[in-house]
Amino acid sequence: MSEEGLVAGSGAGAAISSIGLTKRFGSVNAVDGVDLDVPVGSVYGFLGPNGSGKTTTIRMLLGLIFPTSGSHTLLGDDFLTSGALALSRVGALVEGPAFHPYLSGHANLVRLDAADRSADAGTVKTRVGEALDRVGLSAAAAKRYRAYSLGMRQRLGIAAALLRPRDLLVLDEPTNGLDPQGTREVRTLVSDLARGGVTVFLSSHLLSEVEQLCTAVGVMSAGRLVWQGELAHLREQQAKQVRVETPAPDAAARVLTAAGLRDVARADAIVTATLGDADPEQLVTALVRAGVGVRGFAVERPSFEEQFVGLTGEGFNVSG
Repeated sequence: MSEEGLVAGSGAGAAISSIGLTKRFGSVNAVDGVDLDVPVGSVYGFLGPNGSGKTTTIRMLLGLIFPTSGSHTLLGDDFLTSGALALSRVGALVEGPAFHPYLSGHANLVRLDAADRSADAGTVKTRVGEALDRVGLSAAAAKRYRAYSLGMRQRLGIAAALLRPRDLLVLDEPTNGLDPQGTREVRTLVSDLARGGVTVFLSSHLLSEVEQLCTAVGVMSAGRLVWQGELAHLREQQAKQVRVETPAPDAAARVLTAAGLRDVARADAIVTATLGDADPEQLVTALVRAGVGVRGFAVERPSFEEQFVGLTGEGFNVSG
């Protein structure tokens, strides 16, 4: 992996920055020297296969567990010295929400708000109502939590993170358990928050979700951050491929090889190769002049899933 896509956390202009963040459990490095740089105002997608260290990293960022080594800042504040101050401006949903089953959704949020010493008790009714409305739970506010569906519970967790104005929102799998309509609502909510200036750090197993929402991404594999940067930059880094559909694949492969294309491969009636600096129009002309019948010719970039597999060597859940 080229270091071009990795940027060490510097803290300048970063909502989250870390240097060498590491967590060991015995002899196992669950997170190994992670340097995060999450730009202020971005929607940052935090990706990785199961067991790659995403949730452990998030728990360290929020002070739920202590790192073995390394340091980090939240919203410009050093977490070791000013963590409490920083966390008052951070909303989080990690590993699913936990609420009292016999209380209503509204009562759960009121109880949760009362535990926050810095919250204004005089505005709790208004703030709880606004949070429930924002996640589409106003009609179910009086229903007991135990009667909530998984999707409703997830949305209540997001409402809890929005009880106060936040500069940073950390969401671990926020659409887990939601139906398609609920998923769209959460995506719209995240987009609205970002447009309002909130930085969103979004851990997700859905590549389609990240493609639709995120402006920057960090990719984890086996505890290490293997790529980080703007999503558009990641796409641009991937080499374009040519795809030729032809009844003469062997002859087409020879023409593409002679034209200097790399990674020429054939499968039945399809020939693919890395385009490089070659001109697509000239390639089509060369194929026709060589007597190769061309049924189809396309210039393509690898899909996001293919890029992910190339970075981590593992598959991913791309549904959603």
